[in-house]
Amino acid sequence: MTRLRGGAAGAAIHVFAIRIGAAGFAYVGQVLMARLMGGTEYGIFAAIWVWIAILGHSATLGLSQGACRFIPADQARGDLAAVRAYLIGGATVTLASALAVALGGLALVWVEGSLLEGPYAAPLLVAALVLPLFALQDYCEGVARGQNWAVLAIAPPYLLRQGLIMAAMLAAVGFGAPAEARVAVLCTLVATGIAVSIQAALLLRRLQAILPTGPRRYAWRRWLRACLPIAGSDLATSAASFIDVVVLSLLVPPATVGLYFAATRIQQFVVFVHFAATAATAQRFTAAHAAGDRARLADLIALQARLTLAATVVIGIAVLAAAPLLLGLFGPEFRDSLPLLAVLVAGSVAASAFGPGEDLLNMLGGERLAAGVAVGMLGLAGGLCFILVPMLGVIGAAVAMALATVVRAAAMAWAAHAVHGLVTPVRIGLFGRWGR
Repeated sequence: MTRLRGGAAGAAIHVFAIRIGAAGFAYVGQVLMARLMGGTEYGIFAAIWVWIAILGHSATLGLSQGACRFIPADQARGDLAAVRAYLIGGATVTLASALAVALGGLALVWVEGSLLEGPYAAPLLVAALVLPLFALQDYCEGVARGQNWAVLAIAPPYLLRQGLIMAAMLAAVGFGAPAEARVAVLCTLVATGIAVSIQAALLLRRLQAILPTGPRRYAWRRWLRACLPIAGSDLATSAASFIDVVVLSLLVPPATVGLYFAATRIQQFVVFVHFAATAATAQRFTAAHAAGDRARLADLIALQARLTLAATVVIGIAVLAAAPLLLGLFGPEFRDSLPLLAVLVAGSVAASAFGPGEDLLNMLGGERLAAGVAVGMLGLAGGLCFILVPMLGVIGAAVAMALATVVRAAAMAWAAHAVHGLVTPVRIGLFGRWGR
């Protein structure tokens, strides 16, 4: 058990360190973009990046998350034919799906018409090229996570890609390119292509060392029955993460969107705590469940919940303490985003107290219920944004997201207890004896 704790905690620390480094690169990159492009062009780039992230994560059809569930389980049973089939089939379907989404999105933009005549036209066309590469990298991340290769999973998309975007933008402007959103998205295309090529090559080399060649046995019905609900949940999760920016882009000028987006980029330092915990433990939940080791599973849940809450509180306090400086680097006007950041951080801290309910539903069974909760919370977040932004202004979006984040975490915890009888919230204060 001590070894189990050490392995999970060590992996979480590695993932968190990489994500913090990536957040640092991303933060510097966003400061650079805001300084170079100005508020309006930066707001356009922020809106385009949001759509790339939402559609790119969803285009894997849940196969990225499914790689953490099916590949370790099939390896444990010695079913290497299924493992080989999942690896190849998942990559193929991910690319095909992302291409279809990109083409469908371009068709909708063409039918709508007005977007092709405005400032979003060129960035949208380049973003369609980014989408398949982004989705493939998301799939590679899931495969590497399923093998507990935390550094290989996280470093290329969140450290290398961010650094390359920043370097490419500096080089482009240095060679005389205009500091506009279309150039920034083009730099994103180049950076994503390089990062996914390196990650895929390293991943293939490692897989070839542990997986001998042989026959493949496809089980699409079994895979998609689980992965499609996970894809719906991922889409809802990604959309919920950015619905505030989407709504603001419809209701306020691009410069105001840029102010809000800057606060969300700094909030990512807090959100990464949960991501690190998930990346380190989700596949371990699957392994413990497959082995029928209920005690080991309960111990992992308690460990993940306690460490995630403690780390979220510490990082949240540190972020708010440094917020005036961090926001000021974007430009003097960005200091007005401090109240927005405080509300968003408070929501993340409160949500972290409810534990890994969503991870359990997606990894152990209950993915359809998780998807239903995620879709419902997306509706709640969007509805609250449309209600509160006209009433309260831009801070209404932050309040809406904080409330929806906490309600979602509580609903996932309740669902995990209802389906699996597992207690996920940290038992402190007014949580008492959850589920008893």
